[in-house]
Amino acid sequence: MTLESIELLSGREDAPVRASLIVLHGLGADGGDFVPVCRRLGLESVGPVRCVLPHAPERPVTRNGGYLMRAWFDLYAPGADQENMDDVRASQVLIDGLIDREITRGIPASRIALMGFSQGCAMALYAGLRHPQRLAGIVALSGYLPRAGVLAAEASLANRDLPVFMAHGRHDSVVLPERADSARRALEALGQPLEWRDYPIDHEVSIPEIADIGRWLQRVLA
Repeated sequence: MTLESIELLSGREDAPVRASLIVLHGLGADGGDFVPVCRRLGLESVGPVRCVLPHAPERPVTRNGGYLMRAWFDLYAPGADQENMDDVRASQVLIDGLIDREITRGIPASRIALMGFSQGCAMALYAGLRHPQRLAGIVALSGYLPRAGVLAAEASLANRDLPVFMAHGRHDSVVLPERADSARRALEALGQPLEWRDYPIDHEVSIPEIADIGRWLQRVLA
């Protein structure tokens, strides 16, 4: 399956693209959800950066009464095994395909970053840390780490020291801060280089957060 995507370009359109940022939206949203965020990241200093904002497949979501919506994976009732792992692995293949497509367009894997929000954050961490080629980094927003207990065995050697920017709202009522803190501790225990930020917000992205994300991306994509 090829995912429909929105594409934005920072910097001059007549100059070669220097890096790519693949942005994974949250449950029930679509790629357009993060267009305003991408436009505020200030990546012009890096040179032209292509932002790829794919739309997740539509699927019925059990936790939402079987309602059909865009989702990277089905969600069951809250608990230890709430993700449909067949869906997670299928979406991992789709994300790997997006990375491979950028490589065929001339962008080295080491200049491709993943960013995800909520369910998209879970997928960015799951797929990015398992990707066989070295990436530039992962921006993990308002989400968590699926199957943290098996990451040590499954993580790609190429990305064992991949930098991660992780941010969460202190008042998040959708993905509770404790879940983000658990993911943070799991990544730190594995020695993953991690920059952590929290903000006085709910399940959303704030202007100060976008500024911090932009500065971090400017460093890893420089």
